[in-house]
Amino acid sequence: MQKQFSFLPKLAALSVMAACAAPAMAQTAGSNIVNLGWFHLAPQDSSEILRKNDGPGAGPIPGSGSTVNSADTLGIAFTHFLTDNVSLTADLGIPPTFKLDGTGTLAGVGQIGKAKQWSPAIVAKYHFGDANSTFRPFVGAGVTYVWYDNVELTDTFQRTISSKYTNGAVTGAKSSANLSSSWAPVLTVGANYNFDKNWSVGLSVSYIPLKTNADITTELPAAAGGTTHSSTSLTINPIVTFLSVGYKF
Repeated sequence: MQKQFSFLPKLAALSVMAACAAPAMAQTAGSNIVNLGWFHLAPQDSSEILRKNDGPGAGPIPGSGSTVNSADTLGIAFTHFLTDNVSLTADLGIPPTFKLDGTGTLAGVGQIGKAKQWSPAIVAKYHFGDANSTFRPFVGAGVTYVWYDNVELTDTFQRTISSKYTNGAVTGAKSSANLSSSWAPVLTVGANYNFDKNWSVGLSVSYIPLKTNADITTELPAAAGGTTHSSTSLTINPIVTFLSVGYKF
């Protein structure tokens, strides 16, 4: 009996060691994970020539162009695992403000304008490894709907185009702009590193083929042709980096 009792502490110690060595169930079917972190959007952009569509002097503005600056914002993602390897993620973020600078014959204008971009996305992902893997790379594809608000043109740009459209006769005409909304695909790669059964850190890089049309309305005096419309197209194609901390519940 004494030998039997002396065996129990050893058995208990082995059980504790086995429990500590057992992998944490980090990402299994039915798991939900919330990630909070930093989005960096780096446009791979180009633009078409600005074109005056109507009124006197209608036609392209030779050499005109624009470029879109990078932007940063706070992002949140909610992921639900449909299986141990397949998940569905909803990506959201505080709308970043993109600033546009003039290029070519508009380079002297500096900043043309700015706009806030909304781009919630749904992305399906395949996670490599198994549910107990500490390090889990993934690939994914999905879709985003992009729209813009708070579109503003700088005073310098407004003065520049009103002068160009009237050969210098009018420099104070007001202009406003509208950017088209659109659906766009999302392609992503990344990985999660699981510290324990609840906490993880994630990094993903996504590419979004994205184009928007810009329509500009300029309120010229009747003597100078009246209200006129201009247009251009912006190819943005951002590469989006998301570095985040995740919590599973």
